Amino acid sequence: MARITMSFKNKSIAYWFRQLHRDIGFVAVGFCFIYAVSGILLNHMNEKDPAYKTENKSLLFHSGLSADELPVVWTDRGGLPQLNKVMKIDDDHLRLLLDKGIGVYDARTGDLDYELYHKRAFVYWINKMHYNKVGGWTVMADLFAVSLLFLAISGLLIVKGQKGIAGRGKWYLLLGILIPVIYVILS
Repeated sequence: MARITMSFKNKSIAYWFRQLHRDIGFVAVGFCFIYAVSGILLNHMNEKDPAYKTENKSLLFHSGLSADELPVVWTDRGGLPQLNKVMKIDDDHLRLLLDKGIGVYDARTGDLDYELYHKRAFVYWINKMHYNKVGGWTVMADLFAVSLLFLAISGLLIVKGQKGIAGRGKWYLLLGILIPVIYVILS
């Protein structure tokens, strides 16, 4: 039976770059998926944290309730989230600090509008990773950054000829550098 052996000595540096580029690239793509989804969510927050779903509610109470009376009426109503604190905003409005939410009571009308925040576990987790707020994640983030540098450099060297860095590749590389530079200059 013939034995297939592979000699490390017979392989070129280009061969090993291609192998590492491919294998590290697959791992990096997994990281890229997570960072890309998180980045898109963070870029389009519209002043709201995408890691939380906001639920808006409205109630009608008697008008003219004081900061001392409102917690009693709130508790008597039943089925409402825990009220932790009531603070005066101005002569006509009170701020309610709720368990996982916040509200405003209008003493003139008796209207009470509040919102509750529900954590979206997956989005919360990937955003924490994106912001590097997960304990010990700095090492992984640095490894990912180094792997991206390797992929960038090895990618430049893998493709030869007119489609590589010596040909049209140099123009795409220049474009990739110029886009953020021009954006910074113009903004």
